[in-house]
Amino acid sequence: MKDRHLTITMQPDWKNALRATGQAAKADTYQGEMLNFESPVQFFGQLSEKRWKIIRATQGKGEMSVRELARVIGRDVRRVHEDVVILAGLGLLERTAEGGVVCPYASMHIDMHLKAA
Repeated sequence: MKDRHLTITMQPDWKNALRATGQAAKADTYQGEMLNFESPVQFFGQLSEKRWKIIRATQGKGEMSVRELARVIGRDVRRVHEDVVILAGLGLLERTAEGGVVCPYASMHIDMHLKAA
């Protein structure tokens, strides 16, 4: 597999989102990966502007140390490390055996639909 792709969705019915992902996994070809949030509040609570900056700084760059990443984005190493832990927990970043971080996705798509209640 050459390029990995991520689709971020916001669906309050996480069971249906999980079923749809399971159905896509049965396909013969790579369908991309999915990350679902139950609400925009949850999405924006986890993916702040500073965390998006980390993702953008690592996307397509290969492995980077946390210290190098902090230098590139102009932030404190400790705070960057805290954000990397959260982003790795979500699956948006991956830790390497050498202790660095990498963004494995060539592209990310955010699928958000808001409508009046």
